[in-house]
Amino acid sequence: MSCELAHTIVHGYFDEELDAVRAREFETHLETCAECQASLERMESLRPQLRQPDLYERASPRLREQIRQQLGPVRSASRMPSSLRQRFLIPALAALAVAALATAWFMMQSQAGTTRITAELIDAHVRSLEPGHLTDVESSNQHTVKPWFDGRLDFIPPVSDYSAQGFPLVGGRLDVLNGRRVAAVVYSRGKHIISLFAWPARGAEPMSDRAGSREGYNWITWGSGDMQFCLVSDVSAGDLRELRGLMSR
Repeated sequence: MSCELAHTIVHGYFDEELDAVRAREFETHLETCAECQASLERMESLRPQLRQPDLYERASPRLREQIRQQLGPVRSASRMPSSLRQRFLIPALAALAVAALATAWFMMQSQAGTTRITAELIDAHVRSLEPGHLTDVESSNQHTVKPWFDGRLDFIPPVSDYSAQGFPLVGGRLDVLNGRRVAAVVYSRGKHIISLFAWPARGAEPMSDRAGSREGYNWITWGSGDMQFCLVSDVSAGDLRELRGLMSR
């Protein structure tokens, strides 16, 4: 395992989300990679710090002003006796500040979750480019690829052929995300390969429309109904957005 690939799964290993085979591969790599050892140590030291009950973040002047506006005119507060201001306004300000911090924390957690998912799926896409790993069923006929998933998964992914738009269907395969089987529908764009990963939301909040790049690969995530999707490829970000748009029609 190269150090470059190890960086894409270090978060999954830390959160115990890798399957046994991938975890063992990373542990073997970890024995000889000081950089990955340092990354893992930083994660381990950060977790207890985040659990400290005395964490405090001072509200910015802009946030303080927004809170004052929500609580009413400043003049009314200034006429209030100082004892009442301390009794009512200070707890209210503290509660709103805590709510703002909690919102920011959950947004950071959501972004971190998306980062882990896309890193693992990029890793899966790279593995699929090795000879003999691209497809389990090779066909440009959507009526061949879609039924192939039936019985192999407890859901059926959407499969369409976009040859007329420049994204011909290549086939499909099974892959793994967080230790669970997911569908990978394979398309091409010129000489480039595109993987569409699909899996059920299973009660989780659908993934929002996000896009990014990592180690030369572009990705787009989104949710639709009870399904989650992620496109991964080394094609341009514009090409991925075009295919994403076709899938939304």
